[in-house]
Amino acid sequence: MERSTFLKFFFLLLTGTAIGETVDRILGTLGDSALLPCNTTAGNGMIQWLKDGKLVASQHSATPSPSESEHFSLTDQGGLIIHGLLFSDEGIYLCGGPQLDSIVVTQSIELRVVSGPANLTAEIKPASVLPNGTLFIQNGSTVIFKCSSKSHPSQSLSWSFDSLASDNTTLASGNGSSLEFTISKIQPSYQGTHSCIAQNTLSSSTASQSTLLLVYYAPDRHPDCQCTTGNDSSVLLLNCSWDGAYPLPTLHWEEELDTQGLPVLNISENNNTLVVNLSRPQLHEGQTFKCTGYHPMSDPKEKSCAVTLRAPYPQGDAMRTAFEGSNVTLTCTEVSSLPVAKTTWRKTIRQEEIIPSSKYIISEPGPTFSLTIVNISKQDEGVYFCRSENPLLVRELEVFLTVKSSATYAGGIVGAFIAVLIIGVGITVGISAYRNRDRICLGNVFGQTHERQNDILNLVDSDEDEIFEEPVSRITTTANGHTTSLVQIHRIPSSDHEDLGNTDTEAEARTQTPEEGHVPL
Repeated sequence: MERSTFLKFFFLLLTGTAIGETVDRILGTLGDSALLPCNTTAGNGMIQWLKDGKLVASQHSATPSPSESEHFSLTDQGGLIIHGLLFSDEGIYLCGGPQLDSIVVTQSIELRVVSGPANLTAEIKPASVLPNGTLFIQNGSTVIFKCSSKSHPSQSLSWSFDSLASDNTTLASGNGSSLEFTISKIQPSYQGTHSCIAQNTLSSSTASQSTLLLVYYAPDRHPDCQCTTGNDSSVLLLNCSWDGAYPLPTLHWEEELDTQGLPVLNISENNNTLVVNLSRPQLHEGQTFKCTGYHPMSDPKEKSCAVTLRAPYPQGDAMRTAFEGSNVTLTCTEVSSLPVAKTTWRKTIRQEEIIPSSKYIISEPGPTFSLTIVNISKQDEGVYFCRSENPLLVRELEVFLTVKSSATYAGGIVGAFIAVLIIGVGITVGISAYRNRDRICLGNVFGQTHERQNDILNLVDSDEDEIFEEPVSRITTTANGHTTSLVQIHRIPSSDHEDLGNTDTEAEARTQTPEEGHVPL
């Protein structure tokens, strides 16, 4: 009976005389059960199920019974139940039965068995694992992403990236059992959640595995140490900052041991900035504070900076003089203090702070601080203070200002003119004397050298008359008791210079005939 019914179904299908319905698709998961409904009502109460031309189950409405194999069973409504689905159960199933007029009505159902995605694994190498399971990698490293899964009949795999700064982005995708891609020199922009997603191409079932990946990095530079004055001038603020590190570094402030060997500062914090306050009693000149930054990605693992405290020391002229009605500028320089001192100008012994006005002009560009007093009067005379203060201590430069009257000012100008005049005359006389130094050294008066040029050498007899009025010198000798002049030198009177101006100078030598007994020259 079953064989004849099957042949009848097969014949009707081939000839197209049966009333066929649209083929339905049912998906079943491997290992699970699947129900194939049958909407055909047989006239004789008989339901039959065929797969690939083979009868797998049949039922009489009066006596429903399972098929020979417990793998298949029928419901009261004629539906086919398949227990423990296998991939071999895939195929087209036919449901039908004969009616009173012997025309068979059939229903066609396609069964597909799907599996997965299953056994999904995702790897990121080389990465280190934190205690909470988060992965981290060093900035600039080469990172390999690998994902694998099992799925039937096929699957698609993809790597997606989701960061706080951007929407979900697909980094790689493909089909097959695994997917792998590489990022060379990974950057902090890849820090976020990386997910491997597998999807069954038939059932659209998906599976995913997400991993939070952190990109660690540390700045190449050292921490930055600064010291400033707090709101209270006696309070020191130590500020250590080390920006550009992830995760946050550990900063540690400490002091090099003091004279007692006990540090006044020893504090740490996991942050990129660490600020501490110290009061004046804890501070002294030359004190050094050191800030050390620690980070796992730093090379070396720790880097540091330091500050050394220095007290202020304002410098400048201690005495200034000005004249009534003029302007004067007092200046002082302060370059040594650390932290930078606050410098102000004060006056009188009570140290009243000077407020900028049309009378007092204060300039504070630093490190030179100036105070200009306009239109000085006698009342402005006195002591002024250039006061510099930082958390270590206060130091002052005293400047005493003397104010002189305008009459003294005029007398000073005249005196200065006379002094300059005297100096000029002295210089002129000195230059003239230097130029005539040969005349000064060879004679007692100026022009003596010129007059000597007119001296004439004469050889005369001592008994003859002198032809010159002023003999200058005489050379004599004594023989037989008589003194005889051998040579006389005469100075030609100045009145005779003109007569001799156009003639050559002549020298006369007169020789006296020696008498008996005289010694000839």
